[in-house]
Amino acid sequence: MTAAIDPYAVAAPAGRWLERLSPLAKLAGPLPAMLLLIFTRDLATPAVFLGSAYVLVLSGARLTGRVALLLFVAVPVGAAVIGLALSLWADPERVDQAVPILSVGDWTIYLGAIEVGLATGLRLAAILALGFIAGLTTTGSDLVRALVQQLRVPYRIGYTALAAFRFVPRFGYELEVIRQAHRVRGAHVGRGPVAAIARWWGYIVPLLAGAIRHAERLALAMDARAFGAHPDRTERHLLPWRRRDTVFTALFWIASASALIALFPWTL
Repeated sequence: MTAAIDPYAVAAPAGRWLERLSPLAKLAGPLPAMLLLIFTRDLATPAVFLGSAYVLVLSGARLTGRVALLLFVAVPVGAAVIGLALSLWADPERVDQAVPILSVGDWTIYLGAIEVGLATGLRLAAILALGFIAGLTTTGSDLVRALVQQLRVPYRIGYTALAAFRFVPRFGYELEVIRQAHRVRGAHVGRGPVAAIARWWGYIVPLLAGAIRHAERLALAMDARAFGAHPDRTERHLLPWRRRDTVFTALFWIASASALIALFPWTL
């Protein structure tokens, strides 16, 4: 049986070039573009940023099956569904009515409404894809270390949040152990909604007990290491801000500003 690796307990191995950048650089670079995309209304601007984000992710991150499914299925399908759904809710009086697409009785959907809906869906997809630059290439532990070391976030807050994040994979592991124990004992067998409710109800008490035990052990471990007794702590893993982080952030800002100035999706 292969033990599951806690993604928050180990440092990310050396991988492709995005994974070697500082987590803060991968957040600071796309952040202005993500904020400005909220106020765009055209199709071209989010399409440019969506394509740029895909190029960066595909060239700088590991392309696993889950990542490929997310990039090439979930995001395009989600953007299309959201865009078409929003086009049905667009106010006909505020869209271009030159080209009607479909009429059902007194109701008509116009090409302008579809363009407005797709622009919204594409804008959400572009913001999400820009977030993937950091999200798919950064571990939670590295992000917390960068915040504490570079932005001077109090380590009491940073490492407490990291401990809370690590509860999630811990709960998943304990839930699987409880399920296996119930199968061995033949508890809550059967099919149907009643049996499913009985099974899940049997998981709650041991899962809560395990969570309390884990919280007590974590509190004792933090007390044993004098957590919170001093204003700062010695870091085992250092994440310095390097020259390549400055270059990446500056180039991203310049490219974003050039695209926004060239397309200028706002009306003066």
